[in-house]
Amino acid sequence: MSFTLAIVGRPNVGKSTLFNRLVGKRLALVDDQPGVTRDLREGEARLGDLRFTVIDTAGLEEATDESLQGRMRKLTERAVDMADICLFLIDARAGVTPTDEMFAGILRKRSAHVILAANKAEGAAADAGVIEAYSLGLGEPIRLSAEHGEGMNDLYSQLMPLADLFAERAAADAPETDVSLDEDGDDDEGYRKPTIAKPLQVAVVGRPNAGKSTLINKILGEDRLLTGPEAGITRDAISLTLDWDGLPVRMFDTAGMRKKAKVQDKVEKLSVSDGLRAVKFAEVVVVLLDAAIPFEQQDLRIADLAEREGRAVVVAVNKWDIEDDKQAKLRDLREAFERLLPQLRGAPLITVSAKTGRGLDRLRDAVERAYEVWNRRVTTAQLNRWLAGMLEAHPPPAPGGRRIKLRYMTQAKTRPPGFVVMCSSPEKMPESYSRYLVNGLREDFDMPGTPIRLHMRSQSDKNPYKGKKKSTPSRLRKHLGKGPPG
Repeated sequence: MSFTLAIVGRPNVGKSTLFNRLVGKRLALVDDQPGVTRDLREGEARLGDLRFTVIDTAGLEEATDESLQGRMRKLTERAVDMADICLFLIDARAGVTPTDEMFAGILRKRSAHVILAANKAEGAAADAGVIEAYSLGLGEPIRLSAEHGEGMNDLYSQLMPLADLFAERAAADAPETDVSLDEDGDDDEGYRKPTIAKPLQVAVVGRPNAGKSTLINKILGEDRLLTGPEAGITRDAISLTLDWDGLPVRMFDTAGMRKKAKVQDKVEKLSVSDGLRAVKFAEVVVVLLDAAIPFEQQDLRIADLAEREGRAVVVAVNKWDIEDDKQAKLRDLREAFERLLPQLRGAPLITVSAKTGRGLDRLRDAVERAYEVWNRRVTTAQLNRWLAGMLEAHPPPAPGGRRIKLRYMTQAKTRPPGFVVMCSSPEKMPESYSRYLVNGLREDFDMPGTPIRLHMRSQSDKNPYKGKKKSTPSRLRKHLGKGPPG
C-alpha cells in the first residue's frame, strides 16, 4: 500500500530540492529566490524499499485573502488535507521564525501525522537551528540536507512505521473479490490504445494568460491548478493523470511562453525550458490561443515547434464565450490557420470556453482522433499503387534533361508517420515535389494535421562490378603463353 507525503514549509526552505531528491529527477524548478513553486506537483518517490507519492507545495504564506499568495496558501492547505503524512520543513540555518511557529500550530490541527525536518543542516552553523526546532512541539526534528542527500536514513526510519500502519489499514479495508486476468491481444487499429498504466500524454501550451490552467481545471472538475487574472502564474510543467470521459490521459500544464527577447527573469527562462521539455515528452500538443488575439507571432512559433518535434497538434481557441460575431470570427480563424500554418494543414481547430466548459467534448474527440492519425500505418502495396497514380498525374522533374525516377515507397515508422521513397537522384529532388507528395498523403490516406516525414533515398542503376579490375584465370594464362603474374 502506497501513501502520500506532502512537503510543506515557508518559501525557500528547500522543499523542491527535497522533492527532486526523493523522485530521483529534476522535475521541480529550483532557484535561490523564494516563491518559485506555485502549484502542487506530484511525483513517484523512492526511499529505500518504500514507494510512495510525494507532493511539492508552494511556500506557506501568511496571506489569507484572494491575492496570489492567498490562493497559493489555500492550495497548500488542500495538499495537507489530501496527504497521509506531512513533512514540515524549516531552515536550520535561519532557525525557527514566528511564521514557522504559526504554521506548526495549523499542521497540528489539520494533519494526523506530521514529521518535522530541519533542512540545510550540514555543518556546525545549523546546530542552533536544529535544537531550536524542538520548541515547535512536533517531536524530534530530522536533521536533513536535501542538497547533499544527508539524513535520508533518518527520514526512512520515521516513514517506515507509518507505511506499515497504512498497509495494515488497507489490508483490513480491502474487499474480497475474485479477480480474473484479461489478456489483451493486439487491437484491430494496429496501435497502442491509451490505458490507465500508460495514458495518452497531452501537453497544453500557449502564451501567458491564454487560460491553460483554467482549461485543465475544468476538464478535471476541480480547482487543482492555481489560476487568476495575472499572467504567468504557472511556472512548473505540472502533470496530472485523469480519466477524460473514458480516455486515460496524463496532461501537462505548462508555463506561458513569451517572445525570447522579453524573457529576462531567470525563473521564467527555467519555466519556458520546462514547458519545452513537456512538449518533447507529449504525444498530442494542444496549442491554446486567446480568441481576442489569435495567431500572434509567438503562437505560430509554438505550433511550429510542436510540428518540428513530430507531435500531433490540436489548435484550441479559448475564451469563445465572450466573442460576439462567432461565425465571422470562425471564418477568419480558419483562413488565417490555412495561410499561416500550412505545415499543419487539416489539423483540428476547436473553439472552447475554459470558463464555462463549452466545447470540451469536441476537444477531447479531436485529441483522440489526432492520436489515432499520429499512429496511422499504411501498407507498402497501398503506398506503391498510390505512388504510381501520383507520378502519372504529375511526373517528377527532369533536372539536366534526365528525369528523376521514383521506384519504390514504404512506411518506415509511425508517431509521426515517416515514409521512404527510393529514387534515382534524391539530391536533385525539389522541395516543391516532396510537398506535393506529402499533401497527397494527407488527403488520400486521411492524415490531416499530423506531421509527415518524407525521405528520399538513392537507388542506383549502376553495375556493381563496374570499375573493378578483371583477373585472367591461370589456365588461360598458360594457353596464351604468359607466365604467372610477376
